[in-house]
Amino acid sequence: MRIGLQVSADRGRYATKVEKLRADAQWADEAGLDSIWTPQIPDEFDAMTAATVIGTATSRIEIGTAIVPIQPRHPIALAQQALSTQAVCVGRFVLGLGVSHHWIIRDMLGLPYERPVLTMRSYLDVLDQALAGPGMVEVTNELFRIRNPLDVTDITPTPVMLAALGPVMLKLAGERAAGTSLWLADERTIESHVVPTITKAAQAAGRPAPRILAGVPVCLCRDDEIDAATERTNRVLSEVVDSPNYQRLMEHGDARAIGDVLVCGSEATMEKRMRNFANAGVTDLNARIVPLGEDRDAIRASAERTRAFLASVAPALRA
Repeated sequence: MRIGLQVSADRGRYATKVEKLRADAQWADEAGLDSIWTPQIPDEFDAMTAATVIGTATSRIEIGTAIVPIQPRHPIALAQQALSTQAVCVGRFVLGLGVSHHWIIRDMLGLPYERPVLTMRSYLDVLDQALAGPGMVEVTNELFRIRNPLDVTDITPTPVMLAALGPVMLKLAGERAAGTSLWLADERTIESHVVPTITKAAQAAGRPAPRILAGVPVCLCRDDEIDAATERTNRVLSEVVDSPNYQRLMEHGDARAIGDVLVCGSEATMEKRMRNFANAGVTDLNARIVPLGEDRDAIRASAERTRAFLASVAPALRA
């Protein structure tokens, strides 16, 4: 299992957002982690722009979005952004896509949130051509009529990962993408629901074994701080549990809150839990650090200890 780090802008600190992105990315690159994943948060830094900034600050590490909602972007505009980012990252960029949630697409953006699988399939029809290399993109399907040339870069391929939670989207991910990007999925959900569904679809389509990227909150702490770490995780990441997509996903596993997915405790405790994810079929772990502390200095120190642990355990988990 490869270890990645979730890297995003520092919320509210406008003057240092880009500086923080670059610094965190450089740390992950130099520490020997395998990947960096940057999210698209509704009111925050654009994920594709963040990936481009990260690409300029690093030299070897894989860089991916986890994830970019497709509905707000026309597929040609999305492809141009992805190809431009790939040119900067020199072949290290992975495009993570999803259909997001009704409370973002419909309630916040005022866009239709209907037939998500059809929407994703229609976008993939365009991206399959657009990301294959310079040339004409010609697609006619239920949502698009496109005839548009692209000549951004000849770096191929740009792998696509889908945020796939339900069986139909997981099947689509197995048939058409490099794998799936998960959030709020515990070990039982991954082993019993995600892996069998996506793997069967990939095999039937004659595709390689899919990547299973699990987004997991992490916190290195003392045993007597585990409850506090769990409470903080539930508080700062609580909004995701209200989404019907995640509620249906949790029915397949034991987690009932994001804190149940949290990997926390001592080094030995955390490594054991991380190995449980690997044994469940996770190929890539996207670690979202949730630090503890009463003030900024304590929170920063907690994050640094957790980052150091991730760097130290990555070689053993990769082997």
